[in-house]
Amino acid sequence: MNHPIDMPLGTKDRLIEAAGEVFAEKGFRDAKVRDICARAGANLASVNYHFRDKESLYAAVFEHARRYEQEHYPLESFGTHGAPRDLLAAFIRRFCLRLFDAGRPNWHVKLMSREMLEPTGELDTTVERDIRPTFERLCVIVSGMTGLPPDHDVTRMCSASVIGQCLHYHHCGEVSRRLCREWQEADSFIGDVARHVTWFSTRALEGVRSDVEAGRLPASGEGEARP
Repeated sequence: MNHPIDMPLGTKDRLIEAAGEVFAEKGFRDAKVRDICARAGANLASVNYHFRDKESLYAAVFEHARRYEQEHYPLESFGTHGAPRDLLAAFIRRFCLRLFDAGRPNWHVKLMSREMLEPTGELDTTVERDIRPTFERLCVIVSGMTGLPPDHDVTRMCSASVIGQCLHYHHCGEVSRRLCREWQEADSFIGDVARHVTWFSTRALEGVRSDVEAGRLPASGEGEARP
């Protein structure tokens, strides 16, 4: 919707919220400052006054979304002490709660999806400041379950598989809703997803550990997919 944001916010905050929506819809390159100002109910000069230019406004929008993440889902909340199996369950549940957070403005997730499709320097910043630390935390947990070093290729691929399962239920939500509407719309949906991903991943990682102990890890390039 293209209407001014009706919130008791100052001009700077209104610009950030409006810019988040417009950037998420159109991407950095196609977003127009005049459209952002119109949606924020601000004049064109306000962007220059508060942010200098469009690039700085874009960076401020990402920082705004990052602060929300830090306030609601700090890295420490993913757990650091305990049995690897328990840490994995806690990580997955926390990750799912973050993905499906109904209190988060819709544009937060859409903005990141847009940035991955049309990357700017903000993607590099976000990966290094936010995504990599979370991923490395998961790699340590997975390492504890498989017996492989955190930086081992198998550890990192297993960690990516855990995250990929969670992302599937979020990013492919409309498809899932059409395949199994009753389950997707159940009040217990987030908990069900977290429990399933935890169960499935735990069993898989136990299998990896068995292969590690038996010396059955595939060599690099073994079983390579071919067209």
